[in-house]
This record gives sequence, C-alpha cells and structure tokens, in this order.
Amino acid sequence: MLFEHYQLKNLNLQNRIVMPPMTRSRSATGEVATDLMAVYYSQRASAGLIISEGTQISRQGQGYAWTPGIFTREQIEGWKKVTEAVHTNGGKIFAQLWHVGRVSHTSLQENGQNPVAPSAISAEGVSVFLAKDGQEASSGAGEMVQHSAPRALTIPEIQQIIKDYAQAAKNAIEAGFDGVELHGANGYLIEQFIDSQTNLRTDEYGGSLENRLRFLKEVVTAVADAVGAERVGVRQAPLTTLMGAMDDNPEETYIAAAKILNEIGIAYIHIAEADWDNAPVMPVSFKEAYRSTFRGTLIYSGKYTKERAEEALEKGWADLIGFGRPFIANPDLPFRLERNLPLNEPDRTKFFGGAAAGYTDYPFANAFVR
Repeated sequence: MLFEHYQLKNLNLQNRIVMPPMTRSRSATGEVATDLMAVYYSQRASAGLIISEGTQISRQGQGYAWTPGIFTREQIEGWKKVTEAVHTNGGKIFAQLWHVGRVSHTSLQENGQNPVAPSAISAEGVSVFLAKDGQEASSGAGEMVQHSAPRALTIPEIQQIIKDYAQAAKNAIEAGFDGVELHGANGYLIEQFIDSQTNLRTDEYGGSLENRLRFLKEVVTAVADAVGAERVGVRQAPLTTLMGAMDDNPEETYIAAAKILNEIGIAYIHIAEADWDNAPVMPVSFKEAYRSTFRGTLIYSGKYTKERAEEALEKGWADLIGFGRPFIANPDLPFRLERNLPLNEPDRTKFFGGAAAGYTDYPFANAFVR
C-alpha cells in the first residue's frame, strides 16, 4: 500500500510517503528561501507529499536562526524557486505555517521585545538556536540558548495573529505551494493555547477545553476561508511534551480538537508521534478514536520503518506515513524503501545551518532516475 497512488482532496499523490517538516536553518538574510533550498526539496520530489520546514508567518513568529518566513515579498519570491523546482520534478509540496509563541529569544524579535504566549510561563531548559555574532547560515556558526521569558498576548494581538496566519496562507499559495499545514504541534503557539499546562488564561481563550481550543478553531477557520479547506492540514503532537507543553488529558483534548477540524473540513491531520527513547507510546485506542472522529486523511510520523508503515496502513490507522530523518540523507527514499536498498546515514553535525555539505550532497542510488 505504501507505494500506491493516493488522492488527497484535489491532489493525486504518487505514493503514500510523506516528507514531514524538518528545520534545516539555511535561509538567507531576510529569512528568504534560497537556490540551495530549491535543490534540496526538488531532490526529494519523489515523495508523495513534501511538507516544508516550519516557515514563520511573521517576524514575531520566528524562534530560531536562519529559518525561512513567508510574510514579505522577497520571501514569497524565494519560495517560488522551491515550489517550481519541486513541481518540475513531479512533486507536491505544502508549506508549514509556524508561529513559535514563547519558544523564541529577544534577539529575534522586533526591537528586542519579549516573545509572546497565551500565558507568561517560561519553559526552563527549552533552548533556541541563534547565530553567533551575526553569522550567515552558510557558516553554520550557531549556538543553543535558553528561550527568553514570554509575555501574555492581549486579545487584539491574538486577533492580529489569526489574520497573520490567513495572510501567510495566501502568500504560500501565491508562492506556488499546493497547500498549507498549520504547525499545531511540538509546543509552539497553537499547542500552547491548547495544552492545559501552558494556557492559564481566564478569558475566552483559556480555562475550559472549549476556550483552549478556540484559538485553533479560529486560526484554521480563517486559513480555510482564505485558501480553501481542501488545501489545509494541521499537525498535532498529543503526547510529545516537547518544548515543555503538556496537557492533563491529551486524548480528551485532542479528539475534541479533531472533531473541530472535521467540522471545518480540512484535508488532513498530521500526527507527530513521540520519537525519542523511552517516549510515551500512542495507544491503539487513541489512533482508533482519531479515525472514528476525523473523516479526512490521517498522516502519522515518528520513527516509522517500511514494515511499521505498511502495518499502520493495513490496519487503517493511517492513510499516509511520514519518514523524517531518513529523508535527510536519502533524497530517493521511496525508491530505496520499495527496493529494500540500504539507507545512507545522516550527518547530525550538519542538521542546522551550513551550506551544501550534509544537505544536498547525499548520494542517490545508482539505479534511481530523476
């Protein structure tokens, strides 16, 4: 099943393999996508669907050095090079729209302001990646530092961020993306509103489960209205606890969120399973609850092998499977998986920042034809 075509709303995907979003921190000055990034993504166009690295919707939404944006004219033009290259090689690509919320640093914010969040709660030990001494991405000279203390958003500011998401979605479609994925996972802004331990608000955006899901609902509705629900996906990570974001009742919370997304009629939910050692395992009952609640496409990512992927598809939990790190070192990953070829190992020292080394120089299998 993994290598069969799949119909994702109006898109026919060449297989059920997804390249999920992975931050690589290689954008140019102004957070603009580069020619090198176009090469990187086009090399991997044999995936059924590519989801771009997290792409900030505004300056306020940036949390790491050298990550691309999609809120200026230069950024839109930069992404056009990427989408054209992917489409030329027969691929499909969504832009992941990103606002990091509290997971940022004053040096990345306009006029050195504090990052924003639903509530003024810091996540101790949560680090962000900053450039050393103003270095460019090609230098790879970066360091991890504790994120800056956030301040709580006002309601007018929340409403502006919702508008920023909608405009970023329009910008993505103008840049040639086939759709957008809203980053509602891994402890960033949307999840900070959802999770009970990061949202201590007492107004209409906090407190009850309905109120904590309000921001998600309003963002997704605005983006669906802007570009069409069939072009929208949402990423969730119910159990990952990344960036210090945790919910007291994750299954209740995230199935309620899935119900909202089902009513809006988006294309897919992309579930990031915890993928580190001794991580919490997502129970089968949880996956079955997603399936019974959400009528659209379900994507799962997180340490999947070919065998685990086939099992998930056959048992009906998933429709598409994301392979993250294997795609870093194997631009021809679907070809290798289908033929049981050995996989290249990625160079972890070059995951973030740098130039072509460890990015676009991984070899293709000899028999692969681009």
